[in-house]
Amino acid sequence: MVIAVLFGGGGATHNQDPQLEDFLMTRLPLNPVIGHIGMANDDNPDRIERVTRRFRELGGKVMHLPKEATADEADIWARGVDAIYVGGGNTARMLTNWRKTGIDRVLTAAARRGVVLSGVSAGAVAWFDFALWDGGGAGYQTLAGLGLIPGSCCPHFTTEPARAAAFRDHLKRGLISAGYAIGDGAGLVIDGDKERTCIVARPNSGVWHISCNGADLCQTDLPNASVAP
Repeated sequence: MVIAVLFGGGGATHNQDPQLEDFLMTRLPLNPVIGHIGMANDDNPDRIERVTRRFRELGGKVMHLPKEATADEADIWARGVDAIYVGGGNTARMLTNWRKTGIDRVLTAAARRGVVLSGVSAGAVAWFDFALWDGGGAGYQTLAGLGLIPGSCCPHFTTEPARAAAFRDHLKRGLISAGYAIGDGAGLVIDGDKERTCIVARPNSGVWHISCNGADLCQTDLPNASVAP
């Protein structure tokens, strides 16, 4: 049973949308340990500092997993955290690293133990069967994620029109399975087999389930788990 709170963009790494981390903390025990992964942004020190400061303000402790970590080191790290928060950046590079080192198996085992999955952008989409990413400048492409959450996922749906259009086009062409589009300042909330919901911290943002029925797309708003002021 996967438990996840996944953000389309913004949040602590960009000093925006504090309601997102506030909400994540409601899914965790008192004084939780947050495991942070910054491999997608090459362990950007500013982002590490922002995430550490933000969760410390909320009463949490952050344990950062260095980009050079081995699977054995990651396993020890993962057994001491209540949630795993993955930063944004280069999705393909991050997934390649996880598979090359065996960290993918560590993260899968952690999710199955009940560790809460979280993250922003690349850190949101990596958990799905398929992710849509920007191809490192080579055009939008489909990536195979860890497969912990069925379907596909697209971040930045409300702020990057070309990405949103590419996601719809991939669905219509059958290149990607039905899934979730997450706007910046919003998050997809997954609690096992319960109904998918969302958290919204910005006006005009949200989370949508999008599927293809023949030549037509069906886009459905997810209900709010909590609407931030």
